[in-house]
Amino acid sequence: MIRSEILREIAPILHDHLVVCNIGLPSQELHMIDDNAKNFYMLGTMGLSSSIGLGLALAQDKTVISIDGDGSVLTNLGTLPTIANNVADNYILLIIDNGSYGSTGDQPTYAGKKTKLENVAKACGCENVVVCQDVDTGKVLQEAIDSKQMTIIVTKCDSGNIKLPVITMDPVVIRDRFMKAVAG
Repeated sequence: MIRSEILREIAPILHDHLVVCNIGLPSQELHMIDDNAKNFYMLGTMGLSSSIGLGLALAQDKTVISIDGDGSVLTNLGTLPTIANNVADNYILLIIDNGSYGSTGDQPTYAGKKTKLENVAKACGCENVVVCQDVDTGKVLQEAIDSKQMTIIVTKCDSGNIKLPVITMDPVVIRDRFMKAVAG
């Protein structure tokens, strides 16, 4: 499976939760699959989905799911020790690890080579780290939500993108409708 297929499969699970989605194609794919006021689409901040999601989880009680890519997490490795040291049991970080920088042309990442993000997360002190294959993502995500424990999920999948248009919604509109969903 590729990332867009995973997002299509988990969209019904995500629908009722606050979701902070990684920059570029992941946001575009989620927008196409299930545009929802509870989805915060990152349009220009690579590597910050996990950090923004953690801050949101710490600030309120609703379940927050950050969808990030291996390339973005590698860009902001400081997020993993921050997550480990600021436990929010309403927070799930789903890292879709396709071994590539998908939004910029599928250049390989180090996660596709020797670096294992699950080991990095554990070394940073993250206690509940789960690795799964693409086909098991929905089941593992639902288990993480039900556990009410902060969880880092590393989903291994194939690299690849679908062609789709950019999100034309104004970033201010994305922010405002998301803020209303958080408050509601």
